[in-house]
Amino acid sequence: MRTLIVQEFITLDGVMQAPGGAEEDSSGGFQHGGWAAPYFAENDAVLAAVMHAWMQPVDILLGRKTFEIWAPYWPAHAALWPGINEVAKYVLSRTLAHSDWQNTVFLQQLEDVRKIKAGRGGAIKVHGSAQLVQALLAHDLADELQLMIFPLLLGQGKRLFAANAVPAAYVLKDHAVTASGVIFAHYVRGGAVETGHLG
Repeated sequence: MRTLIVQEFITLDGVMQAPGGAEEDSSGGFQHGGWAAPYFAENDAVLAAVMHAWMQPVDILLGRKTFEIWAPYWPAHAALWPGINEVAKYVLSRTLAHSDWQNTVFLQQLEDVRKIKAGRGGAIKVHGSAQLVQALLAHDLADELQLMIFPLLLGQGKRLFAANAVPAAYVLKDHAVTASGVIFAHYVRGGAVETGHLG
């Protein structure tokens, strides 16, 4: 069985929309694109190590909107992410069926994701793709969460977590804190949620 890893940049209030730039995703009137950029210092050794691991080439799973942002960009900027063109790109979409981006496979429904996950192979990472991630969490398909949590509040924007997520416990596997206060947290799926009383 393959491991499905949700890997995201998020704010303290859970916003994941357009961390990279103002032009990345302004849907819904979002005006804060590029919010992650000020936290990337070139001399931050912790951040450099986290990003090196973050961008290791593994197969990826994307929703349609994120794919439409990535597909025109990464084939022309592969030097920034070695291996991105060679890995499989699984895209969950009911409207797309073809792309010139090599190694792209279109999926029609979550059951297709479940079948790929049950097959043989390495890890699959999900980037961006807010609606897709919420669907994965609602159907208990996320094995791990790798989050970079940025110390700011935005108040508006697409969020990582929705109210329909299946209650699930995660265990902290690894963590790091950068000089600019960004927290990297790597969680792996644990058991069911245990309830009780505090105190």
